[in-house]
Formats: sequence, structure tokens, C-alpha cells
Amino acid sequence: MTVKSENMEIHSPHPDSVRVGSIQLQMRQYASLEEFLDCIEHFLVSMAGYDCRLVVLPELFTLPLAGMGEDQSMNLLAQHSGAVVQHISGLAVRLGVDVLAGSVPVLEGGELFNIAYLCRSMGSIEAQKKIHPTPYERKYWDIKGGNELNVFETDYGRVGVLICYDVEFPELGRLLADQQMDLLLVPFWTDNRQGYLRVRYCAQARAIENECYVVLSGTVGTVPAIEMIDNQYAQSAILSPSDYGFPRDGVVEEALPNNEMMIVADVDLRRLRRFRENGTVSNLKDRRLDLYSLNWLPGKVD
Repeated sequence: MTVKSENMEIHSPHPDSVRVGSIQLQMRQYASLEEFLDCIEHFLVSMAGYDCRLVVLPELFTLPLAGMGEDQSMNLLAQHSGAVVQHISGLAVRLGVDVLAGSVPVLEGGELFNIAYLCRSMGSIEAQKKIHPTPYERKYWDIKGGNELNVFETDYGRVGVLICYDVEFPELGRLLADQQMDLLLVPFWTDNRQGYLRVRYCAQARAIENECYVVLSGTVGTVPAIEMIDNQYAQSAILSPSDYGFPRDGVVEEALPNNEMMIVADVDLRRLRRFRENGTVSNLKDRRLDLYSLNWLPGKVD
């Protein structure tokens, strides 16, 4: 399709808009893996009923499964990750929805990683490891950082994923923008308002400086019986650049703080393309590349 601007026509293979959803998930204790998967299925079926094309789940959304046994170690929790991702992949195919399985702990070669999986409606599964584990993740769970940064091509645009703490490193967002990212997905897990606001403010900055939409998805509540789950604070949101034609405060939609709920919104990709050509400011085009540049080390970009 063609988008007309004041000075030129912009040709794009992508649609004018896409409906996206974010699930703000309540932490609760489950008696079995099947009960947990039934809960996730309920939300994804609901999102499909709202005609969402893409749905985002929070970071470490499987942590309640640690309450099913006496050993609550992250390594044992990782044993459930494969079954959870495969189940969500099956739902994505059945429902015709792309689902970002926020992130789950995964053991690879004896090392523990925090990995988000993009489960496609066509059946493929693609991964993005968290690049910057938090000091807490490194100290108490010995989680390692990944060393690849991916952009996923979809029929509605190019998608990047930065897991929680990763969005607080502006270099990563800019590297994704250099690969023509349209949507940035940020699953997060924060235990207080200060931590949440670090993620939120950085996500809004990434939307502005990289001329993209950002989808945030977090967890709320606590489970006293599970030591690994502190009190969770979240206000999931769908954010936009800040300019004429976008929402006044750069917020397309947002959840109520600390309530389990779903948010759904249509993001205007046509307007995004026009904004990149004729916005009030042009952060990407106006960079002084004659003075500075940003590069990923050879062999590290996927």
C-alpha cells in the first residue's frame, strides 16, 4: 500500500495498523502445570476474541510454578519452560495470534538464561535472550546475559524485544532502530514503583528517540508461599512517539496500576511511516553520524 506525505510517496508492504495486546498478569499459586496453562490459555483466547494480531506476556511469568514443589530454585523452574513455550506456540497457531511468551528461565549448556520467545501464528518460535541480567538475577540466580540482538520480520512490521532491564540501555534500542524496527516489546518484572518507573521512563524515551511504538507487559501481586516472588508493581502500557497525530502524552493505552487486566489498542503504522518522513523532529535522520556512531561487535548481531 502507499502512504502519501507532503513531499513524497512511501511504499510499504505492511498494513496501515495492527491491533496489539498486553496482559498484566496477577501472581497466584497453582496446584499444577495444567492449571497454570489453563489460565494463560484463558487470556490468550480472550485476546484473540478482541482480534489482536500480537499479544505480549510479562517477564518471568512462569514464576508461580515454583510453588508446586519444595525446591523453589530457578534451575528447577526452568524444567517447565519447554512445555510452557510449546503450549503457547500451539495456542498461537490455533488462535492465529503472534504471542511473545514474555520470558522464561532456560538452561543451556549448564548455564541459566532469561529468554523471551516469539511464538508465531504460523508455528515458528524465535528467541531473544535478556542481554543485561540485573544485579539481583546475577547474584541470586546466576543468570547469564545473551549476546545476540534480533529484529523479527512480521507481516505487520519489524519487531524488537528488550527484556525489562535491557530497555534501560539506550544503545540497544538504537541498534534495533537501525534495523528499521516498528514495534518494541518490553516484558518486565518489577517489585516496586521505583523499579517500574525506571522501565517506564526509559521505554517512553526509546519510543521518542527511535520513532517506534513500545508495548510494556508486567506482573502484579505476590505469593507469600513462593520466596522468589516479591510484591510486584506494574502498569502495563502501549506507548507511541510524541508528536502531532499521536496521543498527546505518548500513551496509546495503559492498564490500571496493580490490577490484573488486559489492554488492547490499534497502533497506526501509516502515521508512524509519515512521522518518520515529516515529523516535527527527526531523531534518526538528524543524528550527526559525521561525529559519532554506534556499532555492534562483529559476529554478535543475529
